[in-house]
Amino acid sequence: MTELTLHTPQTAPEESQLLLGASQKAFGMIPNLHAVMAEAPGLLEGYQKLHELFLASSFDDEEKTVVWQTINVEHACHYCVPAHTGIAHSMKVDAAITEALRNETPLAEPRLEALREFTLVMVRNRGNVSDDEVQAFFDAGYTQRQLLEIVLGLAQKVMSNYTNHLAETPVDEPFAKFAWTKSAS
Repeated sequence: MTELTLHTPQTAPEESQLLLGASQKAFGMIPNLHAVMAEAPGLLEGYQKLHELFLASSFDDEEKTVVWQTINVEHACHYCVPAHTGIAHSMKVDAAITEALRNETPLAEPRLEALREFTLVMVRNRGNVSDDEVQAFFDAGYTQRQLLEIVLGLAQKVMSNYTNHLAETPVDEPFAKFAWTKSAS
């Protein structure tokens, strides 16, 4: 595997230096994912903006976690699953939700399970979903806006998951206790 650089504000391309400073300010550290992305300033800036936009979506914290972790687990992202486990804990998301997502087991709450199932269909079928699948999503109480916000979350996660696959990004120390590997299915 090609070793990709983990940048600091001092080693990053000039266009990424302020972006890494924003990461430091927002997270109290520079996540290793951001340190890798800094090599391509547009990637880091795009990722940060998509993250900000998804945080401002109409989904609540549990729903954001369902979308993020469903995608992370399906993409087998060794970095994002532990990171989003830690983020879910900081957002006070029920640990039972986080564990079910990590273990690819159905969620107890039917509305959240409908969101998980629809997100999986979106990922697995690359957005090619049937009218019945969309209707089931709507029947669970979700909206057209949220249908499209899944696309926003998916775009963000493709950027991070694929970068982490390429870089084999080391998991940040605060999330190491949430280490994860995809189980054989």
